[in-house]
Amino acid sequence: MSEQPQADAPQPPGDASSDDVAADLTAVDADALDADAVDADAVDADALDLDALPSGAKGAVEAVLMVVEEPVTELALAEALALPPQQVADLLRELAAEYDQGGRGFELREVAGGWRVFSRADYAPVVERFVVGGQQARLTQAALETLAVVAYRQPVSRARVSAVRGVNVDGVMRTLVARGLVQEQGTDHESGAILYSTTGYFLERLGLTSVDELPALAPYLPEIDVLDELSEGASL
Repeated sequence: MSEQPQADAPQPPGDASSDDVAADLTAVDADALDADAVDADAVDADALDLDALPSGAKGAVEAVLMVVEEPVTELALAEALALPPQQVADLLRELAAEYDQGGRGFELREVAGGWRVFSRADYAPVVERFVVGGQQARLTQAALETLAVVAYRQPVSRARVSAVRGVNVDGVMRTLVARGLVQEQGTDHESGAILYSTTGYFLERLGLTSVDELPALAPYLPEIDVLDELSEGASL
């Protein structure tokens, strides 16, 4: 007697078959993939195709350097151009070397924690001639001397600066603060006097990365304890 084909066992009410579950999972995976694709498209839409530019990533870095008003950090450039920080660092050094080797009228320098293009020192007379006519107000001798004291003794109070210079420096200090070269930096814990230090703009103007690069002139200035005695005597 031939065997009769057995009918599929009925599924308990409410239970899905394995095929149905697999189909549902496949549908979910497909939806997830579609969502990922949409996200990727959104990211790609915002991404820059630097390779399509005439000079590629290097040209992009150079273009940004031409419009910054203050030194820009490697990290800021990397984020703006969606490039690895190390690649940006390498490109900056390549550009600096190219400018030096090409004898250009400008140079790329690392100052105040960032990078910026400056006119080369050799061309200072040309630049000065263009700017001439006092269009750029220069610091007075008194302001330069006061700035030097702050630079080498920072953080320092106005009383101590006055003691070194032998004159009242209140007006000069206000000028230096207004010019962005000096800033307030807390107070003296003993006297409560406001302390002053140089700014990032000061470093930028001098082409330095930190005050540690200042010429070794500090030994010629009075020590702090001597300044205290001088400032106390000046206030009598």
